[in-house]
Order: sequence, then structure tokens, then C-alpha cells
Amino acid sequence: MADSTFSFSRNSLETLAARVLDLARKEGATAAEADVSEGLGQTVTVRLGEVETIEYNQDKGVGVTVYIGQKKGHANTSDFSDAALAETVRAAVNIARFTADDPASGLADKDRLATASRDLDLYRPWDLPVESMIGLARECEEAARGVSERIVNSEGATVSSHSSQFIYANSHGFLDGFSSTRHSLSAAVVAGEGAAMQRDYWYSVARHPEDLDTAAQVGRKAGERSVRRLDARRVRTGRYPVLFEAPVAASLIGHLVAAISGGSLYRKSSFLLDALDTRVFSDKVTIDEDPFLPRGLASSPFDNEGVATAPRRLVDGGVLKGYMLGSYSARKLGMATTGNAGGSHNLTLQDTGETFEALLARMGTGLLVTELMGQGVNTVTGDYSRGACGFWVENGVIAWPVEELTIAGNLREMFLDIEAIGNDAIDRGGRRTGSVLIGGMMVAGED
Repeated sequence: MADSTFSFSRNSLETLAARVLDLARKEGATAAEADVSEGLGQTVTVRLGEVETIEYNQDKGVGVTVYIGQKKGHANTSDFSDAALAETVRAAVNIARFTADDPASGLADKDRLATASRDLDLYRPWDLPVESMIGLARECEEAARGVSERIVNSEGATVSSHSSQFIYANSHGFLDGFSSTRHSLSAAVVAGEGAAMQRDYWYSVARHPEDLDTAAQVGRKAGERSVRRLDARRVRTGRYPVLFEAPVAASLIGHLVAAISGGSLYRKSSFLLDALDTRVFSDKVTIDEDPFLPRGLASSPFDNEGVATAPRRLVDGGVLKGYMLGSYSARKLGMATTGNAGGSHNLTLQDTGETFEALLARMGTGLLVTELMGQGVNTVTGDYSRGACGFWVENGVIAWPVEELTIAGNLREMFLDIEAIGNDAIDRGGRRTGSVLIGGMMVAGED
């Protein structure tokens, strides 16, 4: 049965991609690649019970990259007409003619391209009329505001649903693509009064709508998180154990990805240069990459260059076993692509078996971080300094909320000082991790 969600059929996108490659060849390109895509969706936000915004989006585009030898040019358009496609290809070819040769430039090697499609169950449209989306948003916000009388304001609740499809093709003969969906529910509310106000939020995101938390669950969680931050204090400056709550622990994996990505490595702007097959984490840390995870937020049978992806162990007992490389960065480094053009695919930090409560008990006295602020991370040196808030823990029990803190260290030392990973895992953007306990960091509060 034809899918009526999109304006264009898959066959239409394939025909457009083939047309672009043919135009590039006729214009003198020795190789070319094209990406043709379409996306649409709607988002509803309700604040204090009233509809604040209703947004619809629908877009489409063609991107073409051409090579003349090892000279590269790129152009794109949102116009699918024959005249616009021809003009776009000419623009890309003209750019290539005036660029310098780059020995690392070119398509991915043909023998690395994916040769078989794989259905990863990434597409499930949410047939939800806008009136129903408004109702869900209201239910979510009401659940948040109903947690406590101390909740005095709201930043709103949002329901969002988006669908997209694409075809990637290149002159090596690769032609494939797939459809995907992404749905979400979120809420943020404000508790307290005067200068003592606090806000927090919660959200749920999934490929399939049935995998989302309910509106009531999301709202209640947002409300509870806001109220528990009231009456926050500061703590004395010192060195303490730090427990990163699961939602913020995913940022630690993000810093790893940035440091082992090809661009950082060949530019020598990473604190993990030449770290392959060396210990970069404590032996408690194992990280797996699985591009074939059904319904995964970062699943794909091939990367942005058509290179076949594959599951792998990225970190094994603290030892780094692989980088994140596309074809260009791999050639710059004298290595082979890892199928990561465009990013990582469903990274999972394996837990060490403890519950969140067990991690608190293990920490004893220290800082539980529930929110991070600022961008004070230097990927070149590994230096780490970020604003934080959360809770002070005494004798393994949450004692009181804390605010206006800065936590500091160096990522190389922090990674080696990971003592445990909780089994309270959540998946945020294709990075799945539980709470992470680090043995010691500097915490700047009050003197």
C-alpha cells in the first residue's frame, strides 16, 4: 500500500537522485553523490492550559557533491524541477573547478558500501489530529502542575511528531535510503517564589509513539524534579566524589565521541591522539555501538556515504578499540573508514550491576549532578569545567538540593576515575547510559 504521509514516493526520490548523477556526469564530473530528502511534521505547545503555538513544517531538498579528479564542489536546492537540478549541478561543478586538489577527497571506496537493505523498524507515523495533540499537551502540563501547590508557573508542554525519508546515491552504483519517524513529549514547570524559584523538565522521545512515556508520566516527572530542587543551598569548595545522573551522564559519552572523531584526530585537536588500543577509561567501562538496534534513535544500515555499518565494541574494559571515521578523515589518518560519516550509532555504556540507590550508598558523601550548564570543555586538552546543580549526599542518602556550583577536572583523569555505572539507563539521542560515579572532582561552591 502506498504511504500517503509524503508528497513523493520512494521511486520518485530514486529517479531524482539518478537524474542528478546523470547531470553531473554530463557536466564533466568524474564522480558524484546525491542526497534527496523530504520531511514533514507538526508541533503543539500548550502553556498554562492555553495553546501557545501550533507549528507545521514540510521541506524537501537535494544535495549534490561532485568530484573532478580530487577537486570537490557541493551545492543544494529545494526545487525539484529539471531546470533547478541542472543549475544546482552546474554550480557544484563550477565550485569544484576552482578548488585545489585534495588527496583525501573522493567517494567512499566501492568495496566498503552496503550491499543489502535492512529494515530496522524506524518508521511509525503518529496519526494524531492537532486537537488530540493539544489534548495530550494539556494532560502533560496538568500532570506537572498538579504535583504540588509549590509549582507556580509553567514553561509549557510540547507534543511533536516528525516523519522523513531520503535516498542517497553515488556514481559507484549505490542507491538506497529509508523512512524514519521521531516523536516526543516534554514539559517544564517552575516551582517556588521570589528569588527561590526553581525549574526543571522531563521529556520522552521515540521512533514509535507507543514507545513514549505517557503524557501523565512525563508531566509528573517534570513536576517532581522541579519541586525537589526547592530550598537549594551551596556546598563548601573541595574535592568530592561526583555521581552524574543518567540524563547528564550521556554528555560524558558525547565528549568521548568528539575526541575520537576523525576531524579532531587529523587536525590534532584531541586529548586522545594516538589512544587506539590504550587504556582511556577505568576497567569498569565497556561501550558498544549497535547501528542495527531496532527502533534505535541512531540506527542505520549505512552511514552518510553509503558505507556499511556494523556492531562493534568501542571500549573494552577501559581500552579504546576504535575511532569514529568517515572516508575523508580515514584517508587523512592513513586508516580505513569505520562507517561513521555523520556520527555514531546507538552507543551503550554497559552498567556494572548497581542500582542508582547502590551508587548513592557507594558514594557515601558527595555530589549528585542532575543538570549541567555552560560549555567549558576543551577537547584539545581534556580540561573540564561546567556549572552544575543537583543534590548533596550524606551517608548514601540525598540530603538537600544544591545550586551555584562549578565542577572541574580533566576528562582523561575523569574517565580513568569512573568507579561504577548504574543500571538506571535511559536513551537520549542514541546514547544509552545509566548514572556514572566518578571517584573525585573539584567542586567550587562557597569558601
